[in-house]
Amino acid sequence: MSSPKPKPPSSADQRSDGSQPWLHQKGRTIQEFGTVKQFPVALTMDTRLYSCQRLNKVLADTRILHDLYKKYHWLMRGATFYQLHLLLDKHAGEQLELIDTVAERVQTLGGVAVGDPRHVAEITTVPRPPDGVEEVPSMLSRLLEAHELILTECHDAAARTQEYGDDGTNDLLVSEVVRTNELQAWFVAEHLVDTPLVHS
Repeated sequence: MSSPKPKPPSSADQRSDGSQPWLHQKGRTIQEFGTVKQFPVALTMDTRLYSCQRLNKVLADTRILHDLYKKYHWLMRGATFYQLHLLLDKHAGEQLELIDTVAERVQTLGGVAVGDPRHVAEITTVPRPPDGVEEVPSMLSRLLEAHELILTECHDAAARTQEYGDDGTNDLLVSEVVRTNELQAWFVAEHLVDTPLVHS
């Protein structure tokens, strides 16, 4: 005689067993992307909404730049492989820190930071590179173009958020995002200068 098939645990059974994870849960959206909730940070809702929109654009572009740095770190080749392999990984780490800082600023303002990479791809204006490997100068040039896009966006966003009285966002964009991107662009650009080490 075969034993009866075990019944799946009921909701009550799951609740009584504190070690059983509640899997496959789906919930309603409690805050839509592109909105801000009221926070006591002495900024108007319109100001915070504007700042979050600008910050999410910078955040999306920065996430793409970070991924480009990681991709080119892996794909680097040639006589300067070791030097550039290390430099690009260092820059990727610095961009990762900016990602977290910008995302936390969005949250601080009561907004929703762009998170899903598929959503990031919808927002960014950084051009998509080929899936394969380009020549090293082309890879470095793509990094510089992404830096310039972010810097252009940041200069405008910093000025506009200052006009709105959002000193925190202005300071973040100028003191951290702009300065980091300018410094990294300098380091990358100098690898595209064809200067001999010595003169004959």
